Amino acid sequence: MKRNNYTVLIIPQKPGTTRKLTLSSSVIKTFSLIAAFGLLFVLYFAYEHFLMQGKAAEFERLQQAARLQKDQIDLLSAKVHEFERKMIDLKQFDRKIRLMTNLDYNRDDAQILGVGGSMPEESGGAIIAQMESALIEKVRKNMDQLLDEASMQETSFKELLEFLKKQRSILASTPSIWPVMGWVTSEFGYRISPFTGKRELHRGMDIATKLGREIVAPADGIVTRIEDETGMGMMILISHGNNVDTYYGHLMKTAVKRNQRVKRGDVIGYVGNSGRSTGPHLHYGVRCDGVYVNPRRYLF
Repeated sequence: MKRNNYTVLIIPQKPGTTRKLTLSSSVIKTFSLIAAFGLLFVLYFAYEHFLMQGKAAEFERLQQAARLQKDQIDLLSAKVHEFERKMIDLKQFDRKIRLMTNLDYNRDDAQILGVGGSMPEESGGAIIAQMESALIEKVRKNMDQLLDEASMQETSFKELLEFLKKQRSILASTPSIWPVMGWVTSEFGYRISPFTGKRELHRGMDIATKLGREIVAPADGIVTRIEDETGMGMMILISHGNNVDTYYGHLMKTAVKRNQRVKRGDVIGYVGNSGRSTGPHLHYGVRCDGVYVNPRRYLF
């Protein structure tokens, strides 16, 4: 079989000898195959290089996203810790108020489970992802628990608020200040009557002071009676609620009207000498559940 030969002439640009190179077809094919494989090899490695660069860029992006997520988880964990501390403080404050107000405290004192801190930087990617997943789940559970605690605390504070409002209303309606300043000339209890000379129950206390001095309401209430009696002279009766009434006798004149609502400190009348009296003074009485009691029990 006759082989085909190929002749290659090499002609220099400058004057010189022309060279001739004769190559067989098998040699040409061999060099062609080597060139083709070389080209494929270069293309393959070029593809792998660009692919690795893309993977490296994607890996860097994922690492940045993981670092950002880790920072956000750490910040959330810190906020949960702060929230937990505040809830514990609120529970302690709630308990103190209830102890001071003698209210029952039936809540469970179980400690809120803590949330883990940040993860070490040197941990592997898979370990970090696993730890992040566990921490996120723990934060979620703790947030649910803290929200339940906050709801319970809100209910507790509402109960305390209602109780304190009621107590404030009771305190405002308790006759706890002096209706007028002066000298107590006769206490509550049994005494010898200055008019009959006999033993009698004095149902209030007599406060001697300057004629015409202002008399103030010792607590919030409603004026239920204004009368001119033989013994008490001009008198006022104020109902303070909770079955507590106060009355004021021997007035010179009144400064209120029947059914008028008064506040503690409001002027209701003026010291006089009306009725059966030996001199200017105020007869001040307190009645609780229909029974006359010593006004000093309420005065500060």
